[in-house]
Amino acid sequence: MSAITAVLGERAAPRTTRPRPTATLVLAITVLVIALAWAVLPWLFTAQDPIAGVAADALQAPSSEHPFGTDATGRDLLARVIFGAGNSLSGAAIAVLVGLVVGTAIGVLAGSLGGLLEEALMRVVDVLLAIPGLLLALSVIVLLGFGVANAAIAVGVTSIAVFARLARSQVVRVRRSDYVEAAFGSGGTFLGVLGRHVLPNSLGAVLALAALQFGSAILQISTLGFLGYGAPPPIPEWGLLIAESRDYVATAWWLTTLPGAIVAAVVLSANRVAAAIRERSA
Repeated sequence: MSAITAVLGERAAPRTTRPRPTATLVLAITVLVIALAWAVLPWLFTAQDPIAGVAADALQAPSSEHPFGTDATGRDLLARVIFGAGNSLSGAAIAVLVGLVVGTAIGVLAGSLGGLLEEALMRVVDVLLAIPGLLLALSVIVLLGFGVANAAIAVGVTSIAVFARLARSQVVRVRRSDYVEAAFGSGGTFLGVLGRHVLPNSLGAVLALAALQFGSAILQISTLGFLGYGAPPPIPEWGLLIAESRDYVATAWWLTTLPGAIVAAVVLSANRVAAAIRERSA
């Protein structure tokens, strides 16, 4: 009777289902998809030239012909925002890739090998963490030169320490687990156990951090572009668009407000998606 009751209890037990995506998550994904589509296929979303302008159309307010208005030289602002997505998002992707690859490699080496190598690597990480991110990025740009790619590498360097610390902590946690010890005890090699057990079970949080850093990288690259260290004019880039419009805040509000709203929407959307990834990987 107890066995029958147990079977019936198992059948009656509700199945665990994954939570449905919330409205905010769907909205965030939609915003990111649109921004990525702008970066990959910008000409599908506007027929306006982002570089050449018509002087007679300078500083026009948003209208049906120019939804985001025009700038001081008569260029369509929406076209410049759309084409600027390619520079801003590609720069953010490069920055995240640099931090992810280099930082994760340092963290995995430190957490898996230990000893003096771990101490040396983590002291380098501590030095990187002690330097303010903007100051470190500007120092790297001074060495490499201006441009979107160099700004992206500089932003990536600032995130190496964060990836390294998280990767090391995850590797150390997994290495102390029973199944890893059993794998070593059954004759598994260091590289085999590392590739089969340690890395797959320790990189989930690192990937969630990469999604979070993507939004942060967009903001940092826009900041460098605003300061003049990113793409040179007249190449469209989100931070540069806002910087070029500083003198017209009182007379042409759309020049700073609308590009700034796009940057904020993309960064918040990236952070929301990162939070969802972190919840699922927890």
